[in-house]
Amino acid sequence: MIPVPKYPEGANLLRDKVVVVTAAAGTGIGSAVAKRSLEEGAQVVLSDWHERRLREKAEELGDVHAIPCDVTSEDQVQALIDGTIARFGRIDVLINNAGLGGSKSIVDMADDEWFRVLDVTLNGTFRATRAAARAFIAQGDGGAIVNNASVVGWRAQAEQAHYAAAKAGVMALTRCAAVDVAPHGIRVNAVAPSLAMHPFLAKVTTEELLADLTAREVSGRAAQPWEVANVMVFLASDHASYLTGEVISVSSQHA
Repeated sequence: MIPVPKYPEGANLLRDKVVVVTAAAGTGIGSAVAKRSLEEGAQVVLSDWHERRLREKAEELGDVHAIPCDVTSEDQVQALIDGTIARFGRIDVLINNAGLGGSKSIVDMADDEWFRVLDVTLNGTFRATRAAARAFIAQGDGGAIVNNASVVGWRAQAEQAHYAAAKAGVMALTRCAAVDVAPHGIRVNAVAPSLAMHPFLAKVTTEELLADLTAREVSGRAAQPWEVANVMVFLASDHASYLTGEVISVSSQHA
């Protein structure tokens, strides 16, 4: 097993940028990218539908601004973008982390289970991307959007039809949105992680599945959430200025 590397020091990759992160109140990639953005010099806006956890995460991270947001609501998504601009005067980066999973065979899946996963994971990413892109265009000096996809958007996995369809949709949305907004200097990219281990995932996932997913990784271990966040920070930064419409696999499980 390849050991976990040393946690990185900040290098001001996002200095003075205003970064909005959706679904940032948990213990996974969202909170990790919010923390890494802070460490890279950004002004950070946390959002999440769970207001108590959002307050607790804001208190934990310190110098951040928190705005509750359910990405299934167009009004709340717009309020998130408007609230960010009201607080900081602008927005520079949107991190679309909101997503909903679950395990259910396609033969047993109800319509509402299918629609709920797609509404949070795919439609929510669309709503936030649209709102941020409009704000970037109004500002007139570009911006960056980074979406959280998944390797299951490329490969098959049992009982994941709804989640895989949503994440494949996020990948296609990323590529097409990038073309639409490129004339405005806006970049849209995505990451596709496989297994980023954190306490909540360990609680809701079987040991058998975690062991299987871990065994597929050439590193012999799951990623740490901050390792995925590092790639998102890079894509959000000016160091990725010529990179758009790409989905970066943060995993050896591309196929």
